[in-house]
Amino acid sequence: MDQKKFKVVTLGCRTNQYESQAYQDQLGALGYTPASEGEEAEICIVNTCTVTESADSSSRHEIRQLARQNPGSKLVVTGCFAERQPEVVRQIEGVTHVVANQDKENLLAMVFPDQELPEFSIKRFEAHTRAFVKVQDGCNSFCTYCIIPYVRGRSRSRPISEIVKEVESLIANGFKEIVLTGINIGDFDGDQPEGTPPDRLADLVRIVDQIPGIERLRISSIDPDEVDDDLLDAVVNGKHTSPSMHIVLQAGSNVILKRMNRKYTRQIFMETADRLRNAHPDFTFTTDIIVGFPGETDVDFEETLAVMREVKFAKVHMFPYSDRPRTKSALMPNKVPHDIIKARKQEVLRLSEQCSYELRNQYVGRTMTILTENGDKSHPGKIAGHTDNFLMVWIPDENITPNQLVEVKLVANTPDGLIGQLTNRAPHAH
Repeated sequence: MDQKKFKVVTLGCRTNQYESQAYQDQLGALGYTPASEGEEAEICIVNTCTVTESADSSSRHEIRQLARQNPGSKLVVTGCFAERQPEVVRQIEGVTHVVANQDKENLLAMVFPDQELPEFSIKRFEAHTRAFVKVQDGCNSFCTYCIIPYVRGRSRSRPISEIVKEVESLIANGFKEIVLTGINIGDFDGDQPEGTPPDRLADLVRIVDQIPGIERLRISSIDPDEVDDDLLDAVVNGKHTSPSMHIVLQAGSNVILKRMNRKYTRQIFMETADRLRNAHPDFTFTTDIIVGFPGETDVDFEETLAVMREVKFAKVHMFPYSDRPRTKSALMPNKVPHDIIKARKQEVLRLSEQCSYELRNQYVGRTMTILTENGDKSHPGKIAGHTDNFLMVWIPDENITPNQLVEVKLVANTPDGLIGQLTNRAPHAH
């Protein structure tokens, strides 16, 4: 065995994906290489998720499978499921280490106490053309359905100087698009010393937007009440900021939003979307929606669908509600029956496809720039990319590689995305 092998399995959010990439970089520096299919690994890391019940069972399944396929390996489990049920995880046969979320950055130091380890940050993002940069972790909000504040702790931010260094190294490694991400990014404060005014997210956006070589900058996930005029200005008037934002809705009914302990109303959500669209007519939105929250009536659900029809999201991430232990909503009466949740879930998925199709339709005939990504077996001879406002486009892959900015004419729309034709000109700089 000359080459030591590792496996890293990630469930759940962008923040977990980000952390797992950092582990891979650190393991690479220790001389480990990724194990291929069927190869045994000396160390396996599972970064778990507990946002829903199915996340729990997927987490357990992945841990057991790795234990079976890699007998005798170091099997390290971290992430939100491990944080919430460390005893359950410890009892799974084969698990050697359970690492709490606040120790994630020192995970490999705990497994290899005598090794000199590179710092925990990421230089590149495997298989993606956009790189996610975690600027904040934890949450102070305590929404009634959510276990995140209990498992990830209070909000804490990284200093802007550290974020800038990381973005510079990602750009040096060829990334053109940077996505700023966090568990609750609106809480970003730049980790300033006591007595100094906090940095704001808008300050961070303006600074990262100026970094030489960046082509696109996005904000990953934010609550509508946190898009103030300063942030709107930073995003709409930046040189490389993309006119698209992931703004979290969760429900279109004020009754349900209040029961969720969300800090905004349906009206605030709609006003935020209108303000951004008025400032930039091509602005688009992606969102998260929970269906079947306790007490959600047909009328409440209809209000969610109405917001979807009005906003026409480019993409909706839909979560069927499930009780999480220790959350307030688990104790709420009027649980929505499973079969109704299932039906509502299907309805949201159908409507979300239809709305994103209608949104893309408005762009047929226009010429826009896309950043190419990977091809896909289901679309032979084509390569995908997104416009800066996050519309999916497919183009013929002749002489086109991933991670290129190309100008395309949008000639048709399909349920899978727009069809683009290459124009002969290089995309103009901003």
